[in-house]
Amino acid sequence: MTQSSPRQIDRLLDVMKRLRDPESGCPWDVEQTPATIAPFAIEEAYEVMDAIARDDRDAIPDELGDLLLQVVFQAQMASEAGHFDFETVAGTIADKLVRRHPHVFGDAAMDDDTWEREKEAERQRKAEYGTLAGVALPLPALMRAAKLTRRAARVGFDWDDATGILDKVHEEIDELKAEFGGDRDRIEDELGDVLFTVASLARKLDIDPEAALRRSNAKFTRRFEAMEAMLAQKGQTMAEQDLPTMEALWQAAKKLPGMK
Repeated sequence: MTQSSPRQIDRLLDVMKRLRDPESGCPWDVEQTPATIAPFAIEEAYEVMDAIARDDRDAIPDELGDLLLQVVFQAQMASEAGHFDFETVAGTIADKLVRRHPHVFGDAAMDDDTWEREKEAERQRKAEYGTLAGVALPLPALMRAAKLTRRAARVGFDWDDATGILDKVHEEIDELKAEFGGDRDRIEDELGDVLFTVASLARKLDIDPEAALRRSNAKFTRRFEAMEAMLAQKGQTMAEQDLPTMEALWQAAKKLPGMK
């Protein structure tokens, strides 16, 4: 593995500055705004997660670089507008890490609530009052649901155990069934309640609902592709099959090695 120069961050900042030069830069980069670039940060973060999940040691530094670019891009545009620069960003997060780890950088004793107490103090300094303050709206809805219920649980708004939440899941499913064939808005509302309660159940079980769903997505993909492969050996496609045949193929795929 090639060791990067400790000055590569300076090179990256210079490259970004040149790309944004109104006279000699890249027209695409020059016309971007914080709002047009922002969605790419989410996309790049998920690509980092995917590379890590696949343990792709070659892809991880590349994907991390793409994510770092989003930070550098935003910082460059903010610097041009006179708001802040990359040094401000780096300094802010360094200060925050020191502040949130008084047991490392100070004399405080370590306990399980240290991090959360410091976060709560930061929210108060930002005048973000209320238990649910600061849970970002743009988060994936399932992740945000888990965070909201975790915050509420910290002040005692929670079930005693996972069984109570599971009962609530069944209750919400019954309410969803009652709306079938009716108003679409009501169905969407009740389906949302089911998903929200499932996210709360995952939180109570100390399971990341996003990770659990990604795992099921991958499992479904493996099994479905196995079904297509079995049909391809016969010169057939999924679109040609009836539902009972598809179900039989699904059950067969589930029994194949690596399909659990």
